Amino acid sequence: MKEYSEEELHLLSEVLPNVAQELRGAMASVYAAANRLAPDTARENNPDVDRAAAVFTQSYYKMYRVVGNLTDARMLAGTERFALGADDIVGVVRDVYERAEALFESKGVTLTFESDKSGQIIAMNAERIERLVLNLLSNALKFTPRGGRVDIRVHVTPRQVLLRVSDTGRGIAPERLEHVFDGFLETDVMNPPPHGMGLGLALCRCIAQGHGGAIVASSEEGKGATFTVSLPNVRPEGGALRQPRPIPHGGFNETLVQLSDALGYEAFTHQYLD
Repeated sequence: MKEYSEEELHLLSEVLPNVAQELRGAMASVYAAANRLAPDTARENNPDVDRAAAVFTQSYYKMYRVVGNLTDARMLAGTERFALGADDIVGVVRDVYERAEALFESKGVTLTFESDKSGQIIAMNAERIERLVLNLLSNALKFTPRGGRVDIRVHVTPRQVLLRVSDTGRGIAPERLEHVFDGFLETDVMNPPPHGMGLGLALCRCIAQGHGGAIVASSEEGKGATFTVSLPNVRPEGGALRQPRPIPHGGFNETLVQLSDALGYEAFTHQYLD
């Protein structure tokens, strides 16, 4: 686990979340204005309007994703905790796969899912695990060319549950691999574009560790990368099963939000959003 300086902790716990709060208010006004300029009826009846609105919507979702990561930066500082309940890890991951499969197909990338058990109840926070899986899928899709594939695998052992996301993309350079979860502050070894701020994988590590687990990366340049998350195979005492999922802040499609920087604008046209 990376040790942060006092200045870095202040940045993560206060500065970035405050910036996110300011941006969120301004973005809401911009989004409302854009919807008035290009309402659903106009998008449905005019392909040119729909295309332009889709480009805007994708850009907005990308910004929304960044703002969400900035808000959650306090997790990196250790100032935010999340509760664990009893939920089906296989079911949660399968749900993410089913929502994302068509989006991967739109980019010409095959997405597969496989589990050696039909379900497994463990102590987990379903919302955070979904976020982790979507972050890993976003990275995989971003760096996997058309014709490639991304595989999600869940393997259950008596002591732990292993979740693997593997891709056939360009892989990660050896000098970058050891810093892959510290990308937010390790800009000197940042991969060439496309890449984001580097907060996504750092947050994945926090989510895994918040469950008492871990995440590791392995890769060979030109042959793809694999991220393996290990979670304790334990159930919380008296935990209630599968609570209803909270509606994402803002009511947006969370799958589209988290994959927005890896998709084409076509995924944000009126036909898909509707």
